[in-house]
Amino acid sequence: YLSPNPTSPTPSSPPPPNWASSTSTTTASPPTSRRRRVRRPLALQPPRHQKQLLFPQNFPLGHDTEDDDSASAAAESFCLDSSCSAVPAVAELDLGSLREFSREMERLGLEVLDELACAVGFEKPARNELCSLMWISDGVNKPGRVYPYVLGLQYQIRCQKLSLSPDSGLVTVSGQANSVFVTIGDIAQVWSNGKMKKVRGRPNPSLSNDDKSDSHCITMSLLVTLPMESIVSPLIPNLVADEEEGEKCDSANSDGREQRLFNSFSFEDYAWRVYHERMPVKDPLINYRV
Repeated sequence: YLSPNPTSPTPSSPPPPNWASSTSTTTASPPTSRRRRVRRPLALQPPRHQKQLLFPQNFPLGHDTEDDDSASAAAESFCLDSSCSAVPAVAELDLGSLREFSREMERLGLEVLDELACAVGFEKPARNELCSLMWISDGVNKPGRVYPYVLGLQYQIRCQKLSLSPDSGLVTVSGQANSVFVTIGDIAQVWSNGKMKKVRGRPNPSLSNDDKSDSHCITMSLLVTLPMESIVSPLIPNLVADEEEGEKCDSANSDGREQRLFNSFSFEDYAWRVYHERMPVKDPLINYRV
């Protein structure tokens, strides 16, 4: 686990996160100090056929309904770009607050990524090599679609148990009210050459069978991820240099260089596969390990 010593935050930015261990998560302060009344997102109010018209599917963006034997148990989700610019009917919908929320979460995510890069020692990509997606889900105790990401940020309005799927198996953790729950994704694990443990998929609310009041819980997750044309590979500097020079990296070398644990791969191919496999039993990164 990581235990960096962050510097004091500036007044214009949130305090640095407190790193957590074992579950590859961390909790940061809320992205803004303003208090707003929480309402059901406008996108979730129209009938299903209208949602499909307003948010047409264009992988991974758009409206999606999870297939389930019971219609009442089916979960639905919306995936939007952080600026909501890909929504055809954006002028008809009041998405200003959602855009502002997405920008604040994105800003916080990039600050956390800076801290991680410094602590672990991988090279952080340029801003234009990253993108963000806002994932809005309606449903509990269901993993939903899986999409590869660097960091996932989920704002916690109140204390609520969350289900996570790290490599070690399913775990349940308790969130903190008025905090941002941060998970480390599969792309960050590759970038760090395996130094960081990942969470597969997004955290989702975990409610007991006796709790019927929140059967339609809304979750909003900001995913810091990559453009489709990206190539994913470890970003530890000495490993990148070895690959460029065509040399073989050996962990037993006298200069202490690390052994490369992951081969490079296409982000688009990987994203398409894990998205349509939902929550695969095997680690999807196993195909790319050296």
